Amino acid sequence: MHWTQRTLTLDPHPRGVHLITDTVTGAVPELEACSQGMLHVFIQHTSASLALNEAASPDVRGDLERHLNKMVPEEQPHYQHTLEGPDDMPAHIKAVLIGPGLWLPVQDGALALGTWQGLYLCEHRNQGGPRTLMLTLMGPDA
Repeated sequence: MHWTQRTLTLDPHPRGVHLITDTVTGAVPELEACSQGMLHVFIQHTSASLALNEAASPDVRGDLERHLNKMVPEEQPHYQHTLEGPDDMPAHIKAVLIGPGLWLPVQDGALALGTWQGLYLCEHRNQGGPRTLMLTLMGPDA
C-alpha cells in the first residue's frame, strides 16, 4: 500500500457552500495513476467543514447555506463563546454538524463519485480566511 500526503491551502471564500472538487483533485496528481484506493480530505479548522452533495445546480448550495443559517442562527442569548464575533459560535456548531473530513473512493485514476456529487467547502464564518486541507491518498499505486 502506497501513501501520498500533502496540504492544500484554499484561498479565502465568503460565507457559504463552495464547490472545490477540481481544486482538490488537481492538488493530488498521483490520483491519476491510482487504479483503486481512497482519498481522505480533512479540514484543519473548527469553523468550516467539508461535505459531499449535489454539484450540478448552484441552487443546492444556496439552499444549504440558508437552511444552516436558519437551523443555527447568530446572536442567541445562550451562546457563551462570543469574543470572536456573532458568527463564530454558530460556525463551530455547523462544523460539528457537517464534519471535518471525508473518505472518497478512487477508481481508475479519478474520484469514484456519483453522477451529481461534488466536494464542498462549507465556510461558516463571514471572514474565514484561508483554509488548510490535509489530503491523504492511499492505494496500491498511489
